Amino acid sequence: MGFLKQLDVENFKSWRGKQTIGPFKRFNCIIGTNGSGKSNVMDALGFVMGERAVNLRVKHTRDLIHGAHIGKPSSTFASVSMIYCGDNDEEIIFSRCISGESSEYRVNGRQVTLAKYTGELEKIGIVVKAKNCLVYQGAVESIAMMNAKERTKMFERISSSGELSAEYDAKLVALQKAKEDTQFHFNRKKAATAEKKQVFKDKTEAEKYQALVDEHREDKLQLTLFQLFHNEKKIDAQSESLRDMQDAAAQQKNSLDVYEQTVKGQKKEHGRMNRELQQLEKEIRFESQEQILNQQRPQYIKAKVNTSHHEQKVEEARRSLQKNQSQQAKKEQELQELRSELAELEKTWKASERQLEEEAAQRGDGVQLEEYQVKIRDELKELARKKGAVLNQSAEKLHWEVKADCEKLQFDLRRKSEIQVGFSLSATSQRCIKNSLEEQRQQEEQLAEELARGRVRMEEVNEELAQVLTKLQNARLDSQENRRQQRRDEVLESLRRLYPDTVYGRLVDLCQPIHKKYQVAVTKVFGKNMNAIVVTSAKVAHDCIRFLKEERAEPETFLPIDYIDVRPLNERLREVQGAKLVVDVVQCAQSAPQLKRVIQYVCGNSLVCETLKDARRIAFDGPERLQTVALDGTLFRKSGVISGGSLDLRSKARRWEEKDMNKLKEEKDQLSSELRALMKLKRKEVDLKQIMAQSQGNQTRLKYSNSELDSIRKKSIPACQEISKLRSELSNLEAQIEIQTESVELKDNQMKAVRDKINQLEDVVFADFCTEIGVADIREYEQDYLRMQQELEKKRLQFESQHTRLSTQIEYEQAQLEKLVKQMKKIEETIRKEENVVISLKEANSFISLYFQRNKKLWELVLVKLQKETICTEAALEQLRLSKHNLLLSCKIDGLPLTLISGALDDISDIQVRTEGQIYLKQGKSQSVSTLDIYEREAQMVFDYSTLDSGLKALTEESEVEAELEKLKEGVSSLESMIMMSRAPNLKALEKIREVKDSFREVMDAFETSTHTTKKCSQEFEQVKSKRFHLFSQCFEHVSVVIDQIYKKLCRNASAQAILSAENPNEPYLDGINYNCVAPGKRFMAMDNLSGGEKAIAALALVFAIHSFRPAPFFVLDEVDAALDNTNIGKVTGFFRMMSRESCQIIVISLKEEFYSRADALLGVYSMVYTSTHSLVNNSDIKIYCILTH
Repeated sequence: MGFLKQLDVENFKSWRGKQTIGPFKRFNCIIGTNGSGKSNVMDALGFVMGERAVNLRVKHTRDLIHGAHIGKPSSTFASVSMIYCGDNDEEIIFSRCISGESSEYRVNGRQVTLAKYTGELEKIGIVVKAKNCLVYQGAVESIAMMNAKERTKMFERISSSGELSAEYDAKLVALQKAKEDTQFHFNRKKAATAEKKQVFKDKTEAEKYQALVDEHREDKLQLTLFQLFHNEKKIDAQSESLRDMQDAAAQQKNSLDVYEQTVKGQKKEHGRMNRELQQLEKEIRFESQEQILNQQRPQYIKAKVNTSHHEQKVEEARRSLQKNQSQQAKKEQELQELRSELAELEKTWKASERQLEEEAAQRGDGVQLEEYQVKIRDELKELARKKGAVLNQSAEKLHWEVKADCEKLQFDLRRKSEIQVGFSLSATSQRCIKNSLEEQRQQEEQLAEELARGRVRMEEVNEELAQVLTKLQNARLDSQENRRQQRRDEVLESLRRLYPDTVYGRLVDLCQPIHKKYQVAVTKVFGKNMNAIVVTSAKVAHDCIRFLKEERAEPETFLPIDYIDVRPLNERLREVQGAKLVVDVVQCAQSAPQLKRVIQYVCGNSLVCETLKDARRIAFDGPERLQTVALDGTLFRKSGVISGGSLDLRSKARRWEEKDMNKLKEEKDQLSSELRALMKLKRKEVDLKQIMAQSQGNQTRLKYSNSELDSIRKKSIPACQEISKLRSELSNLEAQIEIQTESVELKDNQMKAVRDKINQLEDVVFADFCTEIGVADIREYEQDYLRMQQELEKKRLQFESQHTRLSTQIEYEQAQLEKLVKQMKKIEETIRKEENVVISLKEANSFISLYFQRNKKLWELVLVKLQKETICTEAALEQLRLSKHNLLLSCKIDGLPLTLISGALDDISDIQVRTEGQIYLKQGKSQSVSTLDIYEREAQMVFDYSTLDSGLKALTEESEVEAELEKLKEGVSSLESMIMMSRAPNLKALEKIREVKDSFREVMDAFETSTHTTKKCSQEFEQVKSKRFHLFSQCFEHVSVVIDQIYKKLCRNASAQAILSAENPNEPYLDGINYNCVAPGKRFMAMDNLSGGEKAIAALALVFAIHSFRPAPFFVLDEVDAALDNTNIGKVTGFFRMMSRESCQIIVISLKEEFYSRADALLGVYSMVYTSTHSLVNNSDIKIYCILTH
């Protein structure tokens, strides 16, 4: 049996220099005062056995050198050597040295590594990690106070199963991860299998649907070819008919032109003869009226002047012609009134004459002159008249001269006024024309500017429309699905119209993920609620469902805001790292803030994670399970079900982008509307041309007005000169009139003086006469008695003078009339002859004109008929070409596989784009020209009708063609109805099946790989588990068996019991180990209820039981008797002595005499006088000394 012989220390802790501790006996006690360095012996043994510095009550290895703990190391070197004697008394020296910061290990003086060193120690039964030979101070008490888990750790350290703990945990984690991966791949396998079945099912449905679509396309192709074939036949027939009509119309027009030329010649001849006739009439009128003109020349001059004025006012005279006619009638009425008045005057004259005679007869007593008296009075009166005649004639001459000059001046002034009025009218007309021209110029500039802006905006709209159409073409989806979606959208619009304020729309249209990367995840969480219709209440939802049933529309899901049960959000989830609430990544429309409640209902407390790993970790690794979704659409539910993303999910997620497509469509419609509005500007070009024509006419009229104004100005210059001359003459005349007036006044005064003289003369002359007739003077007689007779005589003379004048005039006019009658007879004979010639010519011309008019009407009727037929034919041809263009455009859009011998359907869109560009960008080119260009390009396309049924091509009758066309349309329509009624399949299933197969194969491979990995991890884990369990159970079973015997020996009572039990029998190292003792004479109670001594005995029993599993050659204990009373010390000492004799060497550090007095040898440790840092040792054999003193 091996044992520890001695211990050599050098500069180690409190041991200065080189000292030897030992030799050791079988049962040794180390004693000494407190602080003398007893425990340093324990530290020296631990140091030489390879313990770390921390377990030796220092921080660093260098602190173990003597004096280092007070900062005064005595050396840079320290060492401890342990001399061990084996079973065959072979000594093995284990040494450990401190050199600087490192340690050196030696065995028998040979330096070795730490591993080799610990290996050599293990050969003699010393396991450093298990500490199976060292019990430090307080270890017994700590063992007594250990809980179940700490005991398990102690057992793992002793059994070395703890070394497998890290590997066990790693293998366990790997196994759990492998199982999770296997479960995940198993769920993926299930999902992939379901997806595969669904794809194959979709494939079958898609093939059936595609067969139906192909049949529909084939029938539609036959219908299109049939329509194109007969359309081209009709176009050819109409074109031929149109050419014939155009030729006939051209021939008819040529004939009409020939007749028009003939008529022009006849009209020219007729005009020449009319001019000759007018010349003859003019000559006749001139000869017959020459004398009259000579007589009326003054009036003619005046009329000529007036005529020049009236010629300029022809337009005004024409307008006032009707007024003048009414005035003429009024003048004639006035003339008639004057004639009546003249007759009345004659009657009045006769009445006045009779009245005067009656008055004269009544004044019978008046003065009645005799005949000789009257004669005398007349002679005297004649004498007086002759004497005053000179002055009267001079005054009267001046009077008439002034009157003539005034009349001439008034005429010139009136003429000047008329010229000025004409000039003012011309100037006013010129200003009006200029103003109108300015307005039209402004309108022209405004329209031109508006047209320019319209053309620029049209270019921008065309570019934007082209971009939108390109985006729409790139984002074009399946046409059948579009029609189905369009039908659903129409139903939704109907619901919105019926319930405008209560139906909000589809959930997908009312919200939007804050970023595109969340689209798939949000689509997965929304699920079937993505296309649900949000309404305000359950009543509205029921009404909508009733409407859908009545309309036989597809079923819809409704979300009433007042009916849904919304759970509150868990605010703590917003603090989870690497995840966000789905509610937070969905943005509601600003117009419907109440939708947050709906979104919270649909999303709940679901979390969206960036990666699949984060989603799995957050879903399952936390204290509670959560529902998470990764960005690729993989959903982890609380129940553990995992549903992966798929292509169908990604196609559904494109609905978020379809909303942008809807915006693009709305933008396209808006731009198209704006484009149509801009096209209306083309109509304003006609207004612009009209205004330009009016402006040009106004410019022409302005030019003529300027010419007329210049002419008037030129004409007004002589008139102005004449007026100036007349004004100067008038001034002279006025001066002369003033002179003459003064002269007349002077002469009047002279005449008055002469009259007075004449009166005096008459008084002298008529003195006897006046006396005879009984009057004062002759003037009284003339004034009183002769006034009436004079008036009567004067009137009589006037009547007689007028009668004489009229008689003379009548005689003269009668003579002239007879002369004119003779001349008129000659002229009438000439006129009659010329009129006969003219009549004959007129009759011939009338006959020719009538013949031409009739023929012209006939030819015009024929031409109009031909033109109408041509227009109808052109319209029919245009309609046929338009129908052909629409057919080709429909084939282009629907993608019908028309076979063309020459040309391509792609040219349709290119031509259309260029045509729009010509229409919108180029001025001077009409839309019809571009349309004809389209038709010409389409006419150059040659189609292959070999696939068209020969029976359909052989049809010639219009009724047969129409009947067959209706039949084909019915077939196509029925197929379209079947397609529309059938459920829209996943048309991408055929493309998707290969991808699904590859994905399924990949999933199966991943599942098999994960299964294999799980098996491998399970095997590795079971190996580690088995090994760990073996090591632990081997130790535990040994200790649990031995501890009871040891405890009985320590207690020296067979009734004492010590029981070890594992909480987890299958894997005891995972849970705690319970240790219970029944002290002698006491009932069973927990370890905590035992006394201190009983706890110490129980702990020592456990220590020695554990030591017995891996027995070391020696066992070192530090103050294990501290908690023991004398009775228990005796029991322990007896047990130690027995153990030292039977199994191992015992070394105990003790302070109690009852304990160390029974040892085989004592080692006294003491310190130097006046110092506590230097320890010494004294070895004594207790067999020799009963008491060791120091």
